[in-house]
Amino acid sequence: MAVSHWLLTSVLLLLLFITHVSAQQGCSVSDSEVSVYENNPPGYVLTTIHVDPGFTVSIDASSQDAKFFTIQGSELQLAETVDYEENNVLMVTLICWNSDVMSNYLDVLVIILNENDNSPVFKQTNITQVVPEDTKVNATIIAREELSASDADQDTIFYELTTVVQDTEGYFAIKGVNNPEIYLRRALDYDKFKLTTLLLYARDRPVDSSDTTNTATATINILIEQSDTKPPWFLPCTFINTDNNICISSPYTGRVNISEVSTEPLILEPGPIYAIDPDYTINERIVYSIVGGNTDDVFLVDADTGNLTMNKAATSPDGFLLQVMATQVNNIQKYSVASVEIKVVNKSEHPPYFENKIYSGTTFVGLSPGSFVFQAGDSSSPLMITAADDDFPDKVNPNIEYYIKNSTDFTATRDGFILTNVVLQSPETVTIEAVGKDTVSLQEASTVIMVEVVRATAGAVTSSDKAYTAQDMAILGGILAALLLLALVFLGVMIYKQYRKRVKYLIRKKSQSYNQDSLPDVSTKQHEASENGSVQSMARVLEQPALPLPSSNAEVINSPPEASVASTITFDQEEKKEEVEDTEPKKEVKSILKTDRHVADYGYKAVWFKTSGDPEAGETVEVIEDNAVDSDDESDQDLQKKEEEEEDYDKNDHYRGLGASLD
Repeated sequence: MAVSHWLLTSVLLLLLFITHVSAQQGCSVSDSEVSVYENNPPGYVLTTIHVDPGFTVSIDASSQDAKFFTIQGSELQLAETVDYEENNVLMVTLICWNSDVMSNYLDVLVIILNENDNSPVFKQTNITQVVPEDTKVNATIIAREELSASDADQDTIFYELTTVVQDTEGYFAIKGVNNPEIYLRRALDYDKFKLTTLLLYARDRPVDSSDTTNTATATINILIEQSDTKPPWFLPCTFINTDNNICISSPYTGRVNISEVSTEPLILEPGPIYAIDPDYTINERIVYSIVGGNTDDVFLVDADTGNLTMNKAATSPDGFLLQVMATQVNNIQKYSVASVEIKVVNKSEHPPYFENKIYSGTTFVGLSPGSFVFQAGDSSSPLMITAADDDFPDKVNPNIEYYIKNSTDFTATRDGFILTNVVLQSPETVTIEAVGKDTVSLQEASTVIMVEVVRATAGAVTSSDKAYTAQDMAILGGILAALLLLALVFLGVMIYKQYRKRVKYLIRKKSQSYNQDSLPDVSTKQHEASENGSVQSMARVLEQPALPLPSSNAEVINSPPEASVASTITFDQEEKKEEVEDTEPKKEVKSILKTDRHVADYGYKAVWFKTSGDPEAGETVEVIEDNAVDSDDESDQDLQKKEEEEEDYDKNDHYRGLGASLD
């Protein structure tokens, strides 16, 4: 209890002391710690000062931040604008005076709050970067350190990259919205674009933020440097893709005379052997070589120029298909190969020539393209130019082709006819040059054609009268060919319907004759069995019941199995006769079926046994066929009847075979 009483007494005494001191101060402020935003103008009220009567207050000039404050009446105000980035805390001391005696000090703390009043700042606002064409995708183009922006407000920076040059979008990008490092997204192609401009934006708020946003911009110029990425291209060549980075050349062609060595470089089509480095800003040196097809080393190629020359004469009419390679000197793996076809021909002693130096022709206004140009004065005869060649006995060189050299309004066919190539609109006289070219020797001759274009009159030939175009003739030829094909098909169908039964019969007859020849000689085997003492087997054969004969005698005799049995029986009977009547004269030919041959019976076959002079030869069977069935006078009804008889006979013969095998 004593301690508690003492503590209570002490607290009461302290409160009385504090109250006395406060009463002695005479000055106070309503808020000794003030928070204000930066950039407030001078005169901004920070707090209110309370001064008792007889007291005054002033700013301690020795205060570090005294210049920022002023006292106006009872208010403590800002004397100048405060920037958070320079001063974020201000401290001022106020002195309270009682007359001329300092009563006490009042400290006021001012906290400056930050506002978004500063834009991000790049180290460089204009950057130029050279990027090689063969830079790998995802490689860093400009590092983060070079592109990062700073913000005095200490805000988080958000970046965005855009492209200014059209058709160069998507090649470059930044690593992230807060990471401005630029990298390559797509492979570069110097032929597509050589430079582009990028804009890098730095913002202190997200793009979609509704708050006030400060933005900084940096311009980045990207220059593409061509690299050695493509192999050589032989010219002329054709691009095969839309990017125009793959160019394929056509084969070169040329001719040489057999057994002759040309001292000059060979003339080739479509031009001399020539290759370029498509990376033209680098333009590496290219060398040429023959890598295939140079049989007997007949040809040489100049390593620097690509000119093709002859090393020796070609002794064979067989042509050459050379493979010429163009290689970059700095990198042998950068190469291309072109084909060079060389034909070996007989030497042309005379070039072609036109016997007529000038041709005259006429055509009409309004004719469709492909219409004939007619001879002058004869509107029914197409104009035809002809080049002669003294290398041929009749001066007609089949290898000459014609073309028009200086006009696209007309064209020439391979045979030398002149046709319109467009619709001629008005009367005029056109002078054109026609060329006849020997496609083997490549020699040419030229002539002049004067074509008079006139308006069609009532008596003139027009496109609706006689001036049929080449297209019209081609259509007519196609129609006639189709009609001819239909006629042949119809004729074949009619022939088949008329003679099909006769053809079937002849095919069947030929097939049966082949089968009969291929059957084994049963009678011979039975005869050998009888000579070896097979008496019992022969007796069985003799005792077997006779099978019924078919209706047709010809079909019966045509069956090989039945004929062999009959011949065996007859043969044994003849042996018995010879034992009894040795003196009886032998007959040369004996019939076992019929004694007379009836020629009128179509398809009739007779079987005859002929006794040979050799006693060991035995008797042979001779089949005599009647050829009347081959006559063209036989009717379809007879053929059909014979086919039915053959089918019946085949069935009967099958059953006979089964009966014989059962015995």
